[in-house]
Amino acid sequence: MSSALNTDRYELTMLQAALRSGKSERTCVFEVFTRQLPAGRRYGVVAGTGRVLEAIQNFRFGDEELAYLSANQVVDSQTLKWLENYRFSGNLSGYQEGELYFGHSPILTVEGTFAEAVILETVILSILNYDSAVASAAARMKSVSADRRLIEMGSRRAHESAAVAAARAAYIAGFDATSNLAAGSKYGIETTGTSAHAFTLLHDNEEQAFRAQLASMGNETTLLVDTYDVKKAVETAVRLTDGKIRAVRLDSGDLATSAVEVRKQLDELGATETKITVTSDLDEYTIAALAIAPIDSYGVGTSLVTGSGFPTAGFVYKLVAHSDNGDWVDVAKTSKLKTNRGGRKFASRLLESSVAKTELISSELQAGRALQVAMISNGEINTDFVGKAGVQKARDHHRLAIGELPAGALRLSKGDAAVAVEFI
Repeated sequence: MSSALNTDRYELTMLQAALRSGKSERTCVFEVFTRQLPAGRRYGVVAGTGRVLEAIQNFRFGDEELAYLSANQVVDSQTLKWLENYRFSGNLSGYQEGELYFGHSPILTVEGTFAEAVILETVILSILNYDSAVASAAARMKSVSADRRLIEMGSRRAHESAAVAAARAAYIAGFDATSNLAAGSKYGIETTGTSAHAFTLLHDNEEQAFRAQLASMGNETTLLVDTYDVKKAVETAVRLTDGKIRAVRLDSGDLATSAVEVRKQLDELGATETKITVTSDLDEYTIAALAIAPIDSYGVGTSLVTGSGFPTAGFVYKLVAHSDNGDWVDVAKTSKLKTNRGGRKFASRLLESSVAKTELISSELQAGRALQVAMISNGEINTDFVGKAGVQKARDHHRLAIGELPAGALRLSKGDAAVAVEFI
């Protein structure tokens, strides 16, 4: 499916005007960055890069797209003719998916003609802003989970396409599974889920519902025990399975107190191997507060897929340089509170004893771990970064990057960025 109309009208009207001015073929460098992290956040997580590459690959103006633009007089016939043959033939480099970013980190650099590069702005930002917001929230939840199992289950709280993207981003940042089958199919993420309260309410009583679920799924299922009376439900679950039920789920009330009571009851009944899963509007703060409770896994929905208070990463896409008769000219906005540094930038992270200390940004690559890698070269996409393999690569890279943070960087309390950014 073409991604070409996943854009704002002004991208194409700029293209039309540039074609008329004669500047459309001027080679340009665009940069994606955020001016600052969300208030109090110590780091962000890059996510969505693989989806960006797929979107660029599918950024094609076919008959249907061109007919729409023509019928609605979005652009003139000269521009329509140019769009008919559009293929991005430039270069794209950036931070690997799963990498950490900070204020002014040049997470993506797009080089090509003005015409080729400018019309990619909206589709690139729409993907990176959402996916990185979700991944950043997911990483915070992972950091306080005490390595307990994390399940993404926010599909019903997001647009259907965003739900798949959110599951992908959360997995990259350390979640273990998703409830979303489309995400499982497309990206190879483990899927999980058994039943809701509606299933219990369908039956004449709770025991009948449990018997039906066990007959269908066996003892390796998870029984939801808070529809009526938790204590009675746990007793029924253990009795029906001779203490072999894999897990029980709590979805309401005081989760910490309930978990303690359920764990005690399960152990007394001999179900010592039965796990406890909790859901119910969790976020990183409630997960941290539940750290001492006997909980084995968390299911997280609304807070995760909305970025836990910050639904966008705040990335922008700015022209930072263009060529003029073979010479590069650095350009930048000087608007109040919206300034940025011109020129192509290279980024590296200085480590001391394997701990990140400083992120260096310069016009030349400096010492340290280089942060940018080539993803598109002369229009050819590096397929290592897309699909199921790309997701796993991103997940592995995130483990490396998050492991470099200094002590205290994972605290949830508000503070300065975990790694200082230095321009040299």
